[in-house]
Amino acid sequence: MSQRIIIGDLLEDHPQYSLRAKSLTGAVGLKKEIRDPDVNRPGLPLSGFYDYFAFDRIQIFGKGESAYLRAYNADELKAILERFFSYEIFCCIFTHGDYPPDIFIEFAKQKSVPVLLSDLGTTNFITSLNAIILEAHAPVLSTHATLVDVYGLGVLLLGKSGVGKSETALELIERGHRLVADDIVTIKRIEDETLLGSGSEIVQHHMEIRGLGIINVKDIFGIRSVKHKKRIELVCELEYWDESKLYDRLGLDESWHEILGVRLPYVVIPVRPGRNIPVIVETAALNQRMKKYGIHTAQELDQKIQNWISSERNNDREDSAGNQ
Repeated sequence: MSQRIIIGDLLEDHPQYSLRAKSLTGAVGLKKEIRDPDVNRPGLPLSGFYDYFAFDRIQIFGKGESAYLRAYNADELKAILERFFSYEIFCCIFTHGDYPPDIFIEFAKQKSVPVLLSDLGTTNFITSLNAIILEAHAPVLSTHATLVDVYGLGVLLLGKSGVGKSETALELIERGHRLVADDIVTIKRIEDETLLGSGSEIVQHHMEIRGLGIINVKDIFGIRSVKHKKRIELVCELEYWDESKLYDRLGLDESWHEILGVRLPYVVIPVRPGRNIPVIVETAALNQRMKKYGIHTAQELDQKIQNWISSERNNDREDSAGNQ
């Protein structure tokens, strides 16, 4: 499921983006749901070209559109706005702190069209607006897991309850890495191949450690030990060691774990006494970073071995030919 976002939400500060917007038409239209993440610059319609007019999108009035409105006298502007508002305009937003003419506000109120004003530049405003809308419309799920930022890589720890996900994360935090979420991770697909993980706003940056109870990681380890959200790039599943199971010892073949239609690199880490799981997770993160840069250690070693075998076979053939 995705979240529902209304125009009124744009007036509130977002955790990462502030639109610095206010309503010029009071509560008019603030409960309209934003369903289209795209916006429209209405320069052409205002000049009289209404073919392909995307009136059902948010209309962004930058410096050019605002200057155009101020270039006409009252009667001319009234005629322009009568035609403009003959369409079912969704919402109008003025940037750069440029107030629209009073007659524009009058038409908007008559047609129940919300008008917002922001002091941000047009480009910055549209960039932040698109990010907010896309994130709100993104497919989302919550899963029982732990998410840690390890060497700049978002590592999702999966596993049955009690296998040691929180304890592993705690050791990673102590080693200088960052906690994003523990126990419940909310995952959003922002783009086709991008998954963004975060924690609950209520229990964010808290952990449950058996035998110790609930702790606040930010209070104990400091602000640098936590992160609000992180792109997920690796999945590590912790499972109790199974003597009957054959675990990967070479790493030649890639394994994948699918979340919201996105395939992520996947490793299974068997847990038993004596194994330093946090160090293994660190190494898995570093190894995945190397793969991103085209360095696949296991495959390179395999290729060296294959080349050596091929070379030895050629030498044997040459020696046999010489003896004959």
